[in-house]
Amino acid sequence: MKFILGTKIGMTQVFRDDGSVVPVTRVQAGPCVITQVKTAEKNHVDAVQIGYREQKAFRMKKPQQGHLKGLMNVRFMRDARVEADHGLKRGDTFTVKVFTEGEKVNVVGVSKGHGFQGVVKRHGFHGSPKTHGHKDQLRMPGSIGAGGVQRVFKGMRMGGHMGDARVTVQNLEIVQIFPDQNELLIKGALPGARGSLLLITTPEGKMQIDVMPVAETVAEAAPEEAVEAPVAETSAEATEQTA
Repeated sequence: MKFILGTKIGMTQVFRDDGSVVPVTRVQAGPCVITQVKTAEKNHVDAVQIGYREQKAFRMKKPQQGHLKGLMNVRFMRDARVEADHGLKRGDTFTVKVFTEGEKVNVVGVSKGHGFQGVVKRHGFHGSPKTHGHKDQLRMPGSIGAGGVQRVFKGMRMGGHMGDARVTVQNLEIVQIFPDQNELLIKGALPGARGSLLLITTPEGKMQIDVMPVAETVAEAAPEEAVEAPVAETSAEATEQTA
């Protein structure tokens, strides 16, 4: 299984060699670091915790700083299921090079929030006629149940909160990879707004760990030498004036 965290940049289009146009979504992905390895014996699941996007130390809480001791401070941390013999360890760093062009991936994100919406927008209801006693009822849901049951059945389509939910889009093709810019071009639309967090996974393949130095949270700075404050020299004229 292969995986990486990234943020959605926006949509564009690219041309293939045969001249066809492909709509793609640009994703800024990685570099990511393994911040924790979970096992079935200790955590009841075989998984790894992924860290993405560096964060300033003063913006992090002390438990998070302790959890990331010896690693770079990351802003986002997500878990990904792995096999028992994955071979990953804490501190391993990887980039978009784990994927190849043409590979099929699954993308998990949070859809755009639309607030409270009625049944016409939320469920596609047609509404009521505009005539014959239907004043102010154009976008109403109508009857929500029979009178004999004396209750509303569970799952009735009604107005409510729309969007802002976890969405998974499967079998999307990676059209192009730009390792220098840490960017992926994925065919089709992805859930979420610009700048939202995405988890990109594929059940096939094995992770390719990059040999990169892991940035430490707090660098050992050299002790600063004590600097003596400069002594103000008084001129002879100033001395005579004060005398």
